[in-house]
Amino acid sequence: MIKLHRMLVVSHVVHYRHEGGLFAYGPYAREIDIWADLFPEVVIAAFLRKGAPPGDAMPFTRPNISAFPQLETGGDGFLAKATQLMTLPFHIWRLGQAMRQADAIQIRCPGNLGLLGCLLAPCFSKPRVAKYAGQWNDYEGEPKTWRLQKRLLSIWWRAPVLVYGNWPDQPPHVVPFFTSVIDEAQMARARGIAPRDWSKRPLDVLFVGRLSQPKNVDVIIRALEQMRKAECIRLSIVGDGPMRAALQSLADSLGVADRVVFEGAVPQSRVLDFYEQAHVLVLASESEGWPKAIAEGMAFGLVCIGSNRGFVPQMLGAERGLLVEPGDVGALADALVRLARNPANALLMSQRAAVWARQFTLQGLREALRKQLESSWGTRLRVGPEPGLNSASPDTSQVSSAQHAASSS
Repeated sequence: MIKLHRMLVVSHVVHYRHEGGLFAYGPYAREIDIWADLFPEVVIAAFLRKGAPPGDAMPFTRPNISAFPQLETGGDGFLAKATQLMTLPFHIWRLGQAMRQADAIQIRCPGNLGLLGCLLAPCFSKPRVAKYAGQWNDYEGEPKTWRLQKRLLSIWWRAPVLVYGNWPDQPPHVVPFFTSVIDEAQMARARGIAPRDWSKRPLDVLFVGRLSQPKNVDVIIRALEQMRKAECIRLSIVGDGPMRAALQSLADSLGVADRVVFEGAVPQSRVLDFYEQAHVLVLASESEGWPKAIAEGMAFGLVCIGSNRGFVPQMLGAERGLLVEPGDVGALADALVRLARNPANALLMSQRAAVWARQFTLQGLREALRKQLESSWGTRLRVGPEPGLNSASPDTSQVSSAQHAASSS
């Protein structure tokens, strides 16, 4: 039986070296921590910047994680594209160097480095796995390079591909999977929350995520303005990003700035406070794989309104939440009014959502990953210490049922 020491992770996520620590986007960093519990060493081939990370970043907590910096190129202009083309041989050499030194390879898609990794990794006779963190089913407006990566992973990859949701006509190596950033202690906190008072006004609506164009946060603000006279609703926006100033200006121009609070990027512990206080979470993005904010919000008993994209319909099916088309202001306003005017139904929806989502924890993720890789690779992986996690052993029966729920909902 082969023994694997070093796992290489090829990622498009920008990493930051700051004051002796390694940082990256929070949910991604927590997931890589879990992968690091399964291997003595995890090396990340990614873009690495020196300096303070953005507000939505978190430090990696496992000491066995290190970075293998890749040349950062990109952009939409002609010069940027020409630079990418000219530096392609260096990218291939640098990434190939990292792969030669690894015992196992993980490719994370979609992204430019993920695309290159999809092409290169099968050329090395090493255990490999891919994680497609975006929307697996095709959708209108999807970047062509993302669709190409899905085709490569379906045909050329010939190794496990972890995707969000169970999709028809997929090859056997495409495996439904889930992620979580909530540990057992935090889930216990979620289970201890008393049922919400749906008669309370204002009704508290929440958005959690990056303030970027594809997240459609402007649609939530416009829906709030549209229903201003119908219901008393307050919106908290947790997160930061390039659209923040424009969204604040929009709230001012629509006359709803007094009911929209921009909280900025906050630590995850503070995000959980917002989950406890809110009634509804809205995440109506243009595309979604497994939106962690929805999974977390459901676990804390929020009624979630999500876009009819990716795995979201499976998450919010069986009357666990509501779906809207991305960009449809009227549909979102109608959904909010329905919740505000039907408190009994909202409470039932909240309870169904919580029962489903509370299956998914960090411990469950780690155990499910271990089982999947050991089965696919014919090896045994270590289960290392759990810094920041509850010391209780994972409940394997819970893991099994959680995996089934993710694949069959």
